Amino acid sequence: MSNDKNNNEKTEMSPIYEISDNYVEKIAELNPITATSLGIKGHETNLGDFTPEGNNKNASLARNTLKALITAPIQSEDDRRAKEVMTEDIETELRLHKEQEHYRSLNILHSPMHSIRMVFDHMPKNTVSEWENISERLSKIPKALSDYTSTLREGVKKNLVSTTRQSQACAAQAATWAGSNGSTSFFANLLTEFKNADIDSGKLQNALEVNISKSENAYGKFSEFLATEYTDRANPEDAVGDDRYQLWARTYNGIDLDLIETYEWGWDQLRWVEEEMNKTAKYIIPGGGVEEAKNLLESDPKRRVDGVENFRSWMQNLQEKTIGELNGTHFDIPKPVTKIEALIAPEGGALAMYYTRPSGDFSRPGRTWYPTGGKTSFPIWGEVSIAYHEGVPGHHFQIGTSVYLSETLSRYQRQLGGTSGYVEGWALYAERLMGELGYLENPDYYMGMLRAQALRSVRVILDIGMHLKLQIPQDSDFHPGQPWTPELGLAFIEKKSHFPKHFVASEIDRYLGLPGQAISYKVGEKVWLETRKSAKKKAGDKFNLKDWHTKALNLGGMGLSQMKRELLNI
Repeated sequence: MSNDKNNNEKTEMSPIYEISDNYVEKIAELNPITATSLGIKGHETNLGDFTPEGNNKNASLARNTLKALITAPIQSEDDRRAKEVMTEDIETELRLHKEQEHYRSLNILHSPMHSIRMVFDHMPKNTVSEWENISERLSKIPKALSDYTSTLREGVKKNLVSTTRQSQACAAQAATWAGSNGSTSFFANLLTEFKNADIDSGKLQNALEVNISKSENAYGKFSEFLATEYTDRANPEDAVGDDRYQLWARTYNGIDLDLIETYEWGWDQLRWVEEEMNKTAKYIIPGGGVEEAKNLLESDPKRRVDGVENFRSWMQNLQEKTIGELNGTHFDIPKPVTKIEALIAPEGGALAMYYTRPSGDFSRPGRTWYPTGGKTSFPIWGEVSIAYHEGVPGHHFQIGTSVYLSETLSRYQRQLGGTSGYVEGWALYAERLMGELGYLENPDYYMGMLRAQALRSVRVILDIGMHLKLQIPQDSDFHPGQPWTPELGLAFIEKKSHFPKHFVASEIDRYLGLPGQAISYKVGEKVWLETRKSAKKKAGDKFNLKDWHTKALNLGGMGLSQMKRELLNI
């Protein structure tokens, strides 16, 4: 993979690649928000159909595409991989549809109410026509949320509902975006952006103001619906049980797991992390323990960055510096992927940093988004490994490379393929890799990486433990023998993750709303590390880490089972 290679599409496509191309185009038509997130033009003013009929249309497309895939001839290894990736993903989508999961698609991270709001983060805001697109799309928010409401109401009739916890939390999020809880609305901030863009168009401003008001009212109304009507009918039980957990764990990870074995392994990982943290604490504060070290790291003015813009700039500089140092030494990075933007996330969402992919033509670069949660001072001991995870060499290298590889990967692989286990597993692997490469020799930053590992280990324990109502091991120092509850989960994560209370409070809501996703970090990292170990053993002295990274990233996104098979054969 050369850094100066042109990013050109294949001029001749195999039948499988044609099916892939057509499927992505039709997905973009049915789901304009997805189109915008992928950088597919022509859908900038629409939001999509959030009624049950809209979901049925997506399912019908999936079924027809799967039929075409099954009979399509395989003409190359690229074909085989592309077919396997797409087949598994579509089969999973259809299983979720069969189980009617769309009727209770409400959680604090990935619901239609979030995608409708977040699409405006992806839209360019430089010209009159771009702001006209924004204004028209804003005008369609009331119908989109009304349609989504109809799906949730139909779910109530079918006794397919989300939980009280998720409903209440989402109601609060919607109120924040609406500005109905005393905060400045997300949409009012859009108007400020328009004014700052210095576009001389009074007519457009008037239209924006009208549509912003409609959007605020729509989110306010939706918040009220969730807080009253839906919450009254929501499921008070947070745990989804074994069957639904297995379904979602397979969806997020692309691998069948022995859940009890994975739960016990999570405890093993936590023990390892705690031992490492105890050792590292002594290098930070001689004779001190983890809490003393953490207090110093949080309070020392020399170990923090003050001011939101200063922190954003620090994050940007760190990511650019890392790209410059890794490129050509430990990675071969395509030129378009060498650009990344660090941004501050809008208020109202969860408090975890996140990444958004570049558009297909890289006119919109990959971006890391940091939610401040109202903070203006930022201790950096834990932020370094987070930047490696969300930016480089984590999500950005992996996803950006997939987007770039138009000559070898199908359009589906580049734009829609991959599981959370594959993506988050790589990002967690990237954190640990930077320690191996010497970037975490400062004990402050190594402690930050260990804290991230502690959180991910806790996620395995709590996600499986709470949803399956497992018992805490008898040899644990935390409530031995008791079954997991959300209350115990919150106390456990506060004690064991070493993250602030305001952060971990939303973490519990997250696990309970997205069963099987929280384990994908450690489960995915495990597969990445195991396959690298196997490759190293197979190659012996000829093993080259940079070459292995290149080959691995060039495979594109997939489920963990397929990834394991592919990586063991390269």
